[in-house]
Amino acid sequence: MTLCGVPIEVLIASLLATTLRVATPLTLGALGGLFCERSGVVNIAIEGMMLWGAFCAYVAGSLTGSLWIGLVAALLMAAVMAALHALLSITFKVDQIISGTVINILAAGVTGFFYDQYFSRNAPSPGNLPVISIPFLQDIPVFGRLFQQEPVVWLALILVFVVHFVLFKTRWGLRTRAVGEHPRAADTVGINVYFMRYMNVLIGGAIAGLAGVYFITEVSVFSPGMTSGRGFIALAALIFGKWTPIGAWGAALLFGFAEALQINVQQCGVDVPAQIVGILPYVVTIVVLAGFVGRSTAPAAVGVPYEK
Repeated sequence: MTLCGVPIEVLIASLLATTLRVATPLTLGALGGLFCERSGVVNIAIEGMMLWGAFCAYVAGSLTGSLWIGLVAALLMAAVMAALHALLSITFKVDQIISGTVINILAAGVTGFFYDQYFSRNAPSPGNLPVISIPFLQDIPVFGRLFQQEPVVWLALILVFVVHFVLFKTRWGLRTRAVGEHPRAADTVGINVYFMRYMNVLIGGAIAGLAGVYFITEVSVFSPGMTSGRGFIALAALIFGKWTPIGAWGAALLFGFAEALQINVQQCGVDVPAQIVGILPYVVTIVVLAGFVGRSTAPAAVGVPYEK
């Protein structure tokens, strides 16, 4: 059986492989937001941290010829932006939505400016990360391509389960959830609320920066605003997934499937206006949030500055 002249099993394999790749930055962004919000800090700056990560990965990779160094630079820079967000929202008690918006605007402006001034012409390639294949599984006919992915894709999958274990099976996770649900009670039993919130925001920022690296591994070039709202879709995945790693991953796969579908529809040459196909992932995001956001319960103290 064929569709658009291509065997149906090949199309399914292509759709699944594309879904897995496209869901990677959404999964990482959602996990980054999860650490922040589970500890009580709203993070709408995921988009900006992704963009900072992508820019720093590109710059460091271009200057050194190693995207591995770019990956480290992306983690560090995103963590610096997360520290700024933590300083504003935890120490100075600035409205957390405003703080996140500042970081998003700063990322868009500064990365765009420096790229146009110094890297838009004749910049060296940042290099590539090697494709990692799973032995034996990569040899499965047609579907073997699912098991041949770049390191960031595999890291995203591993982190889903690592974050689940950390949040729900360790003392750190218990303290994180405590300061996000009832910080005063956590403080009375000796948990340092400020320290826990700071550290979780930094961890979340670094993971969001890793999401930015994905964009450079895909196209080996930076372009201003290349995250294209993925940070906000990741935030939607976090909400839809009810602030759990597994749930957020499932939501990221759903949104990734919507984008993968529009990519494969375009490749098949289906006679649908490109604008209609292109908005599909964002329409799915709006529909999901409209239908489910009221049914999700955020951590009780998220967005509420703590006063000792």
